[in-house]
Amino acid sequence: MFSWLGKQGGGRERGGGTDVVQTVTGGLRDLYLRKLLPLEEHYRFHEFHSPALEEADFENKPMVLLVGQYSTGKTTFIRYLLEQDFPGMRIGPEPTTDSFIAVMYGETEGNVPGNALVVDPKKPFRKLGRFGNAFLNRFMCSQLPNEVLKSISIIDSPGILSGEKQRISRGYDFCQVLQWFAERVDRIILLFDAHKLDISDEFSEAIKAFRGQDDKIRVVLNKADQVDTQQLMRVYGALMWSLGKVIDTPEVLRVYIGSFWAHPLRNTDNRRLFEAEAQDLFRDIQSLPQKAAVRKLNDLIKRARLAKVHAYIISYLKKEMPSVFGKENKKKELINKLPEIYIQLQREYHISAGDFPEVKKMQEQLENCDFTKFHSLKPKLIEAVDNMLANKIASLMNLIRQEESNMPTEMVHGGAFDGTMAGPFGHGYGEGAKEGADEEEWVVAKDKPAYDEIFYTLSPINGKISGISAKKEMVTSKLPNSVLGKIWKLADCDGDGMLDDEEFALAKHLIKIKLDGYELPGTLPSHLVPPSHRKPFQTAE
Repeated sequence: MFSWLGKQGGGRERGGGTDVVQTVTGGLRDLYLRKLLPLEEHYRFHEFHSPALEEADFENKPMVLLVGQYSTGKTTFIRYLLEQDFPGMRIGPEPTTDSFIAVMYGETEGNVPGNALVVDPKKPFRKLGRFGNAFLNRFMCSQLPNEVLKSISIIDSPGILSGEKQRISRGYDFCQVLQWFAERVDRIILLFDAHKLDISDEFSEAIKAFRGQDDKIRVVLNKADQVDTQQLMRVYGALMWSLGKVIDTPEVLRVYIGSFWAHPLRNTDNRRLFEAEAQDLFRDIQSLPQKAAVRKLNDLIKRARLAKVHAYIISYLKKEMPSVFGKENKKKELINKLPEIYIQLQREYHISAGDFPEVKKMQEQLENCDFTKFHSLKPKLIEAVDNMLANKIASLMNLIRQEESNMPTEMVHGGAFDGTMAGPFGHGYGEGAKEGADEEEWVVAKDKPAYDEIFYTLSPINGKISGISAKKEMVTSKLPNSVLGKIWKLADCDGDGMLDDEEFALAKHLIKIKLDGYELPGTLPSHLVPPSHRKPFQTAE
């Protein structure tokens, strides 16, 4: 059925989803080499946009890129996730991390310098060599045997500075490097300090380098325990306003609020909020291995669309060039008219404006090109990519769905991720419907005397009240009927359409759970079953 997939990719250090990732990896690599790469090479796509993909780009584990101004807690965040130090780690209030550090799994601890890293065919960094020694001297791989790193790799970036120092002192194009990583990572986490919300011009430029990768971006408002609730509301509002000016998307970015380090909270008023936010962020990161195949597929589709548009632009410029005289003047004219050419190509080939590269950047790149060496349009190359997008990609997507449905969910384990999964310190333990789960006494009993007083005002007959009587009391909670209906089903343990005193107390307890902001259980947990109903209830089960 999928004979075109090619051979499966190399092994991985991960569990459950290995086979599907390997099969999809082989299929993606085969599609890229046979369908997309010829188009890219013919129209010099790699000179304008992104280097050619290599086997390591398809084989690598999911990667998480951390970006932020200095002292926002990027390195501390990695230390928090791994629960151990890593080689090359430096933490301090001053700009300490002055290098890009790829934190990856290795059987033994150690560092691999940038120049050695970019010649290793097993690592997905070979194309970074084009940024020169100034960058490679500030790039390293930190390897260590850590359970978290068996599933993901983490890229720590230098703290973003302000002023001319950012542009001059580094000696390499910082934003171009960020863009290179952004195209290859699975998640981009922007970290902000609750005390330093200003987005410098350089940070703004760095964020703009992630154009087209908006679906990968998450925002972390770190060190939020250092402000009180009122200040936190203001800080959050200011952050959303600032991001709205920098990130050009109608969707609101997901912002996780918390304090991501293993130290006591300075302000505990928002502890529950921080725990819930950390759990949501952990779930997002933990799901990356499971979504890795889909992410690679999505990135290949984006690359194919851009390559097609690039081919149309280059071939149009070639077609408009004179054969003998006035080449230089015509070149200048075409570069100046590039926005109009974009509009013309959009209409002619029915292409979305969002698929076109940034005009200003494209104009700058075209200045140094000889248009006469460009190639004319080759319909066969375009048709091959169209066929890949219309048929092969759809088949591969179906394969991913089939394989994932037959395999256990693959998650990131180890480090801070294990500390939140089980036990009394797991998120939500002992709260809401889980309260009293490890106690011998029925948790509703402590409030039952108050509930009994209400129960006996409802004129019970033979120790029970009717549904109508119960409804009169339950609607005073102002909860919608759909919620009250669910509570009724959970509380009416024997299903006789009436409530005795214990069932009524249970209904009031469930209403309290909902009013406190917790979710109702789908089925009644055993510890909430009223004592007098436990034997018949369990027998019925």
